Amino acid sequence: MKTQTRAVVIGGGIAGCSTLYHLTQEGWSDVVLVERDELTSGTTWHSAAQVTNFGMNQTMVGLKSHSIKLYQDLRDDPDYPVQYNHGDGGIRLANTEAQMEGYRHFASMARGMDVEFEVIDAEECARRHPLISTDNLVGGLWDGNDGDIDPASLCQALARRARKAGAEVYRQTEVTGLTQHRDDTWTVHTNKGDIDCEVVVNACGYRVNEVGAMMGVHHPVMSMEHQYFVTEDIQGIIDAGHRMPLLRCPISDYYCRQEKQGLLLGFYEQDCRTWGMDGIDPKFTNDLCPDDLDRITDVLEGAFERMPALMEVGIKNVVNGPITYTIDGAPLVGPIPGKRNAYCCIGLRAGLGEGGGHGWLLAQQIVHGEACYDTWVIDPRRFTGHTNVELTALKAIEDYQNEFRFHFPNEHRPAGRGAKTTPLTPILAAEGAEFTVVNGWERVEFMKPSPDFHVTHSFKFDEAFDLVRDEVMAVQNAVGIAEVNGFNRIEITGADRHAFLDRVICGRVTKTPGRVGLGYLLNDHGCVKAEATVANLPASDRGPDRVWYGSAAASEFHDMDWLRAHVADGEDVQLRSLTNDQTILVVAGPKARDVMAAVSRGDWSAEAFPWLSVRECFVGFAPSTVMGVSFSGELAYEVHVPNASLFAAWTALRAAGTAHDMRVFGARAIEAMRMEKGFLHWKSDIITEFDPFETGLDRFVSMNKDFVGKAALEARVAKGKTAQLVTLVLDSTDAPAHGGASVMMGDTHVGTVTSGDWGHRVRQNLAYAFVGPDHAAIGAAFEVDVLGTRVPARVIPAGPYDPDYARIRS
Repeated sequence: MKTQTRAVVIGGGIAGCSTLYHLTQEGWSDVVLVERDELTSGTTWHSAAQVTNFGMNQTMVGLKSHSIKLYQDLRDDPDYPVQYNHGDGGIRLANTEAQMEGYRHFASMARGMDVEFEVIDAEECARRHPLISTDNLVGGLWDGNDGDIDPASLCQALARRARKAGAEVYRQTEVTGLTQHRDDTWTVHTNKGDIDCEVVVNACGYRVNEVGAMMGVHHPVMSMEHQYFVTEDIQGIIDAGHRMPLLRCPISDYYCRQEKQGLLLGFYEQDCRTWGMDGIDPKFTNDLCPDDLDRITDVLEGAFERMPALMEVGIKNVVNGPITYTIDGAPLVGPIPGKRNAYCCIGLRAGLGEGGGHGWLLAQQIVHGEACYDTWVIDPRRFTGHTNVELTALKAIEDYQNEFRFHFPNEHRPAGRGAKTTPLTPILAAEGAEFTVVNGWERVEFMKPSPDFHVTHSFKFDEAFDLVRDEVMAVQNAVGIAEVNGFNRIEITGADRHAFLDRVICGRVTKTPGRVGLGYLLNDHGCVKAEATVANLPASDRGPDRVWYGSAAASEFHDMDWLRAHVADGEDVQLRSLTNDQTILVVAGPKARDVMAAVSRGDWSAEAFPWLSVRECFVGFAPSTVMGVSFSGELAYEVHVPNASLFAAWTALRAAGTAHDMRVFGARAIEAMRMEKGFLHWKSDIITEFDPFETGLDRFVSMNKDFVGKAALEARVAKGKTAQLVTLVLDSTDAPAHGGASVMMGDTHVGTVTSGDWGHRVRQNLAYAFVGPDHAAIGAAFEVDVLGTRVPARVIPAGPYDPDYARIRS
């Protein structure tokens, strides 16, 4: 066994074998995989092994497309062919029009990844799958690339190709410990000796947290027992003369695919069960859980109604094995939070179908720093410190129970709610707040008119439309107040703090005490990595000269890792997270200055405290840090308050706002207003696939200074733009354009929507989209595929509301 290598992949299932193979494809041949038992001895061996192209976003569709192409190549390998039934087709059923709207959106989204889905009616579903009944069926989504693959031969084929490229695989090699050294390299301790390496990858399936504990980390991954059975031969399949399409049924919570001349049926019962919460027997390998068919009786009854032929056949065998879920159901593929040179490929509940793509994107991140797609939807850092075992279990159960029921826009499921709250949460709830969730934080979405008010989940504008409009109008005409909790806040101190920020931010960084600026951080490929508000706080009794770095709530771990990685040796820079210590109260509207003057001493005039200023003060008697910044496009103040004083600051502001008809506004009003101002959202509009010029951030780039990613950005500029972010106005009033929707010119796909919402102040249906640079001119006309309807759209100047910023500066 080697004692030194470039990377060690731990785990011999689909995640580990795919990662090992793709590392060799990206140019790293000196790599090793270690497996405690035999390859595929974990969840992989008993997988139902469905291979679909369906995904909830373009990244997932893209990685699945890669898996399909890779598996076709492996199938056709004359030396070691893999059994892969590709192109049987698959149907996702629907019994409501709202579900069909979702399918139409997913078809529009997938088109941008060169994947064609077909939305079909109930009769066509039955024609393509003659075993199903059309009772209580509206239609479905057809995926022509659907199929299934043999798990064991797939993993063996990937390992074989990796070995041919120089990798080594060590079976019966158990990892007993991990040690990270001062230079961020690792030693992997095994029962057969130690291996020194640069990079470690945790791809350990349901044993993920056994290896995680060796690093001192916990991953929000939980295992669920999952049962399927294989039937005896079915005459309808024999008579059909072709393989049956795969079927996924959100109506009755089951799936099925052809297995020889019978069917393999899997069940997502409501009375489901977690597995391994209190530890896993070291001897559990190539093993299963006891059968428990009584648990799936209700689901089986629904399957009988949909497929009456099932009532006439027997069961050959039953499988009940653990499968892994993350806290939101999507995989964790990428850097491990808080660790250097450590990655994971875990939580793959659909591992066989997606695993080829997961290993592909992870290998690119390890070797090149980024993947070809923005991978935030699978990034392990999208969750932070609240994701303990108990919360993960609750969310895993909820996801399992809703396996084939996709999330609607603005749908917030109930499990695990209240993970992060502030002293204002119960007060706002008592006032009628409907809450959304941002990185675990309960944040007001909108204010309800009555306790029994509920919206209908839909891809169209819902019953909250008028409520959001009224909140926006209150902000425009008087004053509103909003709690923005969880905002990422990093305090940067040290003599070199400004030089450090000047190096990691691509534009001018203000060093003036009491001033605020906006900056963008690029990756080593010259594309946008992060967005930050930078505020310079002079020394006071609350601290020394310091900078507050603020960014999106979800970026807490992501941005801290990036900043820490770029502090140079010997540089006098200290980073300290204040994210969970303070909360922002936003006071916005033309009367906002009157409110601030009533609760805080000092001169709040435009001359004394202009836009982009920051000062420490008291709001009432609550110590506060106030910034003159706005995400709404109105005169606004961000009041940053320690959580211990939050209630006192809230009380003072609400009392002062009474004279001005102050209203509480929520996240949906903020989203609508930022669209009107041309303000972008991190990881919707700001992604790592595009550089700042393509994203329309030209004014935030200073090419006459050095910064991280500059050389790569220069090279990108020399090649010319690949896309351009534009603002569109849609000729439609019933639905917004959701992220991923296709922008079309005739039958040609020319762009993809990133965000969309109704602009209540400009009375327009707005969207942002990346389009080809030849199609980005003001006035250019398109059609946007919104829920299957081609809606006329045209390019307009960004920020149609108050384009001169007069209201913010007032």
